[in-house]
Amino acid sequence: MPVQTYESSQGGAGKSVGLGLALVSALAFGGSGVAAKPLIEAGLDPLHVVWLRVAGAALVMLPLAVRHRALLRSRPALLAGFGLLGVAGVQAFYFASISRIPVGVALLVEYFAPALVLGWVRFVQRRPVTRAAAVGVVLAVGGLACVVEVWSGLSFDALGLLLALGAACCQVGYFVLSDQGSDSGAEAPDPLGVIAYGLLVGTLVLTVVARPWTMDWSLLADSADMNGTPVAAGLLLGWIVLIATVLAYVTGVLSVRRLSPQVAGVVACLEAVIATVLAWFLLGEHLSAPQIVGGVVVLAGAFIAQSSAPAKSSPEPVASGGPESQLSARETAA
Repeated sequence: MPVQTYESSQGGAGKSVGLGLALVSALAFGGSGVAAKPLIEAGLDPLHVVWLRVAGAALVMLPLAVRHRALLRSRPALLAGFGLLGVAGVQAFYFASISRIPVGVALLVEYFAPALVLGWVRFVQRRPVTRAAAVGVVLAVGGLACVVEVWSGLSFDALGLLLALGAACCQVGYFVLSDQGSDSGAEAPDPLGVIAYGLLVGTLVLTVVARPWTMDWSLLADSADMNGTPVAAGLLLGWIVLIATVLAYVTGVLSVRRLSPQVAGVVACLEAVIATVLAWFLLGEHLSAPQIVGGVVVLAGAFIAQSSAPAKSSPEPVASGGPESQLSARETAA
């Protein structure tokens, strides 16, 4: 099935539905860290939480994998890249980072990825970038400096920040890889099939790395503390699998089919805002005024960089890995 873009959207009604789906996806993705952190603090290893999330979602999406089994022959590299970077890499680094630093900070550092993508395009691929995109990079770097409070000598856990940056780098790798085959027209792989197989590949990789047989499964039968309120661990895990993974991925893909990839990518920036607000109210993770300002600047930089991306066929300088990269960006945020 070809990947539908905004040119095939059906008028204003389709765009309204697409916007709603994009907002639902941002809300679903934004709640993953808030639900995962209490499980980690209850004693589960971050890698075990990631494995439970990916394996559970892979099980739910298994029928789609069977339906699109032809992808195993036609796009093995894409499936492997999605599984290794977009699923296992991003989520493992992100969940490991939130075990050491606040959820909002980890996600804002991860949103430094658009700037890293532009660096890849400019210095590795040696392609020009738009002036607006360069401004977005400068804003993102300055905002990130405020988020991590560099003037205080990185008061946050340095390893936690490096792990969050690792999540951003995995996003960059997937952005670049997602460009492969984006010009295939009717031969373009169905994104739902790619998601399903990416989750399966991610599960296999994480099974080797996380070794779930060493997990204390009894913790899932207990409750976890969410800022003083006990919440059933099974309920939190169900949210992570069904809402923050399956629903988030599917609504994100469907939203891109009804909106332009650039608009969907801009709406995705709300994920960081939602995650920060949820962490503030549900986990009691308050950010300082400079961090809030820095977060706004980071999102503004991401907004400018993504919204300034020209069409793939345009001879203008690029602002990111291309329209298909915006689809990928939405599919990998966790």
